[in-house]
Amino acid sequence: MLLLLSMLWGGSFFFSKVALAELPPLTVVLMRVALAALALWPVGLLSGLVVPRLPALWGRFAVMGLLNNRIRFSLIFAGQTQIASGLAAILNATTPLWTMLLAHWLTQDERLTPNRLGGVVVGLLGVVVLLGTFLIPVSALAYTR
Repeated sequence: MLLLLSMLWGGSFFFSKVALAELPPLTVVLMRVALAALALWPVGLLSGLVVPRLPALWGRFAVMGLLNNRIRFSLIFAGQTQIASGLAAILNATTPLWTMLLAHWLTQDERLTPNRLGGVVVGLLGVVVLLGTFLIPVSALAYTR
């Protein structure tokens, strides 16, 4: 399952880089989100989920979609026009870590405890290791020639 998840997660950055070679970032974002909606809508209906009818809920969904999808993917895909897809994937891996740190300052019920802080540190070290293994071979090749 972890291997499959890694292939799907990492593959999305590769395929977005391929798409960005031909299409502008906002078009790729629209296609990605629209395809996901088309795929998930029937799954939700077949699972017995009820479509909410309250306008206030749809307003909340719109704000959540704007923050979690449109802005986030627009920035990621715009960034991918300037950096490698592997680096974009590694940098995106830090999202939960930054979310935990921001939640400490922006909410009352998500405080950083010693265990959570330790988890953030281990997570950041993991990203550093991944980033190091990503950059070391490139720099080693540059100096050995």
